[in-house]
Amino acid sequence: MSATTATVQRAGPAWAPRVFLRRLANGDAVAHLITLIFAAAVILITASLFYILWRDSALPRAAFGWNFLFTQTWDPVFEKFGALPFIYGTLMTSFLALLMAVPLGLGAAIFLAELAPARISDGLTFVIELLAAVPSVLYGLLGVFVVVPFVRTVVGPALENSFGVIPFFKGPGYGVSFLTAGLVLSIMIVPFIISVSREILMAVPVDQREAALSLGATRWESTWRVVVPYARSGIFGSIFLALARALGETMAVTMVIGNVPAISASILAPGYSIAAVIANEFTEATGDLYLQALVELGLVLFLLTFILNGMARLLILATTQKGTAHE
Repeated sequence: MSATTATVQRAGPAWAPRVFLRRLANGDAVAHLITLIFAAAVILITASLFYILWRDSALPRAAFGWNFLFTQTWDPVFEKFGALPFIYGTLMTSFLALLMAVPLGLGAAIFLAELAPARISDGLTFVIELLAAVPSVLYGLLGVFVVVPFVRTVVGPALENSFGVIPFFKGPGYGVSFLTAGLVLSIMIVPFIISVSREILMAVPVDQREAALSLGATRWESTWRVVVPYARSGIFGSIFLALARALGETMAVTMVIGNVPAISASILAPGYSIAAVIANEFTEATGDLYLQALVELGLVLFLLTFILNGMARLLILATTQKGTAHE
């Protein structure tokens, strides 16, 4: 009995390297190791970015603490810095962009995936993918020469005359404003929503459509009540991918938002965003506190994007589980 046990114990350790060598010869271990390194590199890059931003923003964190997030003053001369106007501007422009881009993008994706002939769908999809690759500075030029005059002469007066009693639409429109930045951002992010949502909708099994049609549903009822709910998690993913693009956009927003560090209830007023103030003032930052305040703004933007994407994941998970429970 003891001899048998000893033989098994001696054979056990010798067997593990033999299995590893066999997997190595087949390529399994090598592939596992390489993909593990790639996955770990993503985590390492994210952690390194957070560490660098945290380390290089020590002075304003020590000087202002949490008040940095809730202070409206941004005065480099007297070294008084607060991030609230920039946080507000970033969230406001991103919200307006999603408000305009989501219905347009989702509607276009449904048309291209479900209702349009294949030739038209493929042609328009190619054009949309080209729009997604256009540099942001070109969208900024479009905003300066087209959107800003349009908002100043048409949209702004119309909103003020019709809804001027509401603070949200009150005040003279100068063209550069939260609304203008939101319009430009919506033009920039709608190709992402259309492209990703279309692919998700087309990936829905044909059996789902045929089952709805066989039960007497119309083409539109089959699309809206069966296909879209089936693909909702992917559609949410495309929307929050567009949100991440809107939160971090720099050049286009800088050219049309007005660059005024102030909080206003009116969407016709000029404002500022986190990415825009970093791009505008980083090269002009002379003192260490001023420079590190801009770095802390970058940290705030990083955490803001991280939190919003985390909330998006939780929303997708909750929606998916709710739909599964109803089924």
